[in-house]
Formats: sequence, structure tokens, C-alpha cells
Amino acid sequence: MNNSLKNTARLLGAGLRALLVLSVLCGVLYPVAITGVAQAFFSGRANGSEVGDGTGHTVGSSLIGQRYDLPKLDPDDPDESARPDLKWFQPRPSNGLGSNSVNPRYSLILSGATNRAADNADLVTWVTEAKAAVVADNSTSGHRVRADDVPADAVTSSGSGLDPHISPAYAKLQIHRVAERNGLPVPRVAKLVAEHTEGRTLGFMGEPRVNVLELNIALKEVSKG
Repeated sequence: MNNSLKNTARLLGAGLRALLVLSVLCGVLYPVAITGVAQAFFSGRANGSEVGDGTGHTVGSSLIGQRYDLPKLDPDDPDESARPDLKWFQPRPSNGLGSNSVNPRYSLILSGATNRAADNADLVTWVTEAKAAVVADNSTSGHRVRADDVPADAVTSSGSGLDPHISPAYAKLQIHRVAERNGLPVPRVAKLVAEHTEGRTLGFMGEPRVNVLELNIALKEVSKG
């Protein structure tokens, strides 16, 4: 075997050894170490920030929004629009509005914005219809919601379309309706909203917000009592 072949064989051997070592380090040891640290110190976040109800059952994630709808009138009709169950606090729309919504049910594989301009005719129509629905749904016999009371997040989706939070203004707008539907005093429901309103991160980043899932879990517990 001449020197050229020997050098080639030596280089191939070195490359294969490096590949084996790096595969073990980066493909086995590093993932195992990171997974171990995550499970030991951040198990809740590492497992999807799961949220449980009063019975210990997992009902969702604190990071992903979900809808609270009534059962379909016709389970076999794929075109039937979802009807919100008005006994619960409702989230913001998910990636579009109306029957033409890109992602009407918080489907994880459809994360993203509508990418429609503010003067887009479809978007204007959807927002107008959504505002009218919010006013109608949240007006009660003793409390009338005005169109000017409807905050932006009640009629528009977030950038991801999966935001689990709503603004305190939208949560407060729903208080009278939720109280009436659940037979609860308005001050008791208002207290729930106040207790589940989170401030700005580190006191200055982001906006105050309310996690809809966690608020509805608390509402369920109060309603049972």
C-alpha cells in the first residue's frame, strides 16, 4: 500500500472516530443531560406547562389557548360554525374571524397571523361582525355592553393565533354575562378576574393579562360551591 492510500485510510479512520465520538456526545449524552436537568428543575415547563383541574386531570396548557364551545347540533356537519358556551369566559379569536377563519379552533399546526392589512375588506367585515357578536353575547338584562366597550383583543387574534391570555378589559366585559349564566353574584366573578389578572413581567415588560383556562378552572370550582 503506497503512502497516498495509507494517508487516505488514516484520514477516513480519524473521521469515523470523530463521527462516533460526536454522535455519542451530541446525540446521546447531551440530550440525556439536558432532559435530566429539565425534568429535575423545570419539569412543569419541560412537560408542556400542563394545567390540571380540581380533580387532578390535565385540562390544557397554560401556554396554549383553547375554545369553550357548545356541542355541535349536527356532529357530522363539518361546515357548522362553533357556538360559544356563554357560561365560560371566552378567549380571543384564533387566527381569523367568522366562518372563514384560518384557525377557528386553536389548532396547533396552524399557528400564525392572518396577514391581512387593516383595510382588508374581509378583515373589516370579520371585526365588525365579531364586535356585534361580543356586544350581543355579553349584554344581560341588567347590563348593556356598548360597542365602544369592546377591546381590540375581543375581535382580533394574536400574532400566533394561540395566545391563552386576554386583556383585563375583555375579562371584565364578560363578568356580567358569566355571573348571570352561572347564577353567581357579579362581585364574586369580578373578584375571580382580579385574582387571576397577571401584571407586567418584571414590572415593565408586556401588558397585564388574564389566563382564560386558569380563570375558567377557578370559575368551575366556585360554581360547584
